[in-house]
Amino acid sequence: MPNSPSGKLTLDQLSNLATKGEIDTVIMAMPDMQGRLVGKRMQASYFLDTAVHETHACNYLLTVDTDMEPVPGYKAASWSDGYGDFVLKPDMNTLRRIPWLPGTALVICDTLDHDGEDVAHAPRAILKKQLKRLAAKKMTANTASELEFYLFDETYESAHEKRFHGLKTANSYIQDYHVFGTTKEEGIMRAIRNGLEGAGIPVENSKGEWGPGQEEINIRYAEALEMADRHTILKNGIKEIAHLHGKAITFMAKWNYTLAGSSCHIHLSLWDQANKKALFHDTKSPVHGLSELGQQFLAGQIKHAREITYFLAPYINSYKRFVNGTFAPTNIVWSNDNRTAGFRLCGHGKSLRIECRIGGADLNPYLAYAGLIAAGLEGIEKKLKLEPEFKGDAYVGKGVPLLPKNLRDALTNLEKSATLRAVFGDDVVNHYLHTGRWEQLEYDRRVTDWEVTRGFERG
Repeated sequence: MPNSPSGKLTLDQLSNLATKGEIDTVIMAMPDMQGRLVGKRMQASYFLDTAVHETHACNYLLTVDTDMEPVPGYKAASWSDGYGDFVLKPDMNTLRRIPWLPGTALVICDTLDHDGEDVAHAPRAILKKQLKRLAAKKMTANTASELEFYLFDETYESAHEKRFHGLKTANSYIQDYHVFGTTKEEGIMRAIRNGLEGAGIPVENSKGEWGPGQEEINIRYAEALEMADRHTILKNGIKEIAHLHGKAITFMAKWNYTLAGSSCHIHLSLWDQANKKALFHDTKSPVHGLSELGQQFLAGQIKHAREITYFLAPYINSYKRFVNGTFAPTNIVWSNDNRTAGFRLCGHGKSLRIECRIGGADLNPYLAYAGLIAAGLEGIEKKLKLEPEFKGDAYVGKGVPLLPKNLRDALTNLEKSATLRAVFGDDVVNHYLHTGRWEQLEYDRRVTDWEVTRGFERG
């Protein structure tokens, strides 16, 4: 039986494909704090018989660092509590075939406790909570992620052996919009586009970006939870397809300080839930056609930008991307169709939307979307007035409010955020504060070790 029109699978279609021997493996995965997919590979027959209802996984998965090492100090899970299980409940709306892996389907799972409630600090649960706030106001959010990454003529193994230094990019010169330059990489990029399309992720285009071997891929916008799922599957899929072609990919925000960083620009608009009417567009508005509701939403994002920066830039490396004159913003202003601003108004008519340019390709989409929606809703609920548009080069504007300069500053702003504590909950905010602080602590420790081994003294 063919896939459903969206490219996804129904349970009946999966059953038929399994009976025919065309699918024998079902990946059950949840998004972790870093936005990666973690989970299990199930035999299709077992999934259909039993795991379709749920499976279990160790609750340490939401308390580990990027190297999968357990981090002490979390309230949610610890050695003293025995690192028990939580439930992975498949969301059957996400079931799809993975065409680049033989005989394989994938389903994204919600992370639940043993009473069937969402684990509050799970990224998918955090986004779902904000979408429920929107739904209570009869609204829904449409989002789209523009993801950039670097492609290397290396394998992941060779990159590791080189200690990630002196890596050979897939091209030797800047290839922004460059057709011949990207033709050299079309073998893998075509496989990526077609693979994602076959997995039910509608691709619009790929293009060269502002760095040697740097690529951008754009997929069709969708409702926020669907888009966050697409974003997560897309990143995992691109890395897997690269591996299968003997190549390597990085989504680091700034893998090389001398080259362009990799961003994740997030486009967002609100729609009426009942009649699917765009709520940001008002032909009578003098503010580039942006409705009063849209102005309030953007005002909330501007006001709380520093508080949500951690969810847009979650690592020490993320802040190396914020450099003037590099198409990465360093400011908190809005402007119409202006790529020097942190928030850019773009599109027209029902496609009018807010583009947040702050996020890097290393962000977790569930957390980033949740932060942007929470900030925007605060603007609507408090009827905040949008500040005047910034015009010109925001990199050199006088008195322009700036983004946090480093991870420490971002965490300080998050810690003090009464808004995020109110809508996310203290435990959730504290969970991610601990995550960020451990990242900083490990970095500081490694810098100290590096200096000690070379006989340097700390100043």
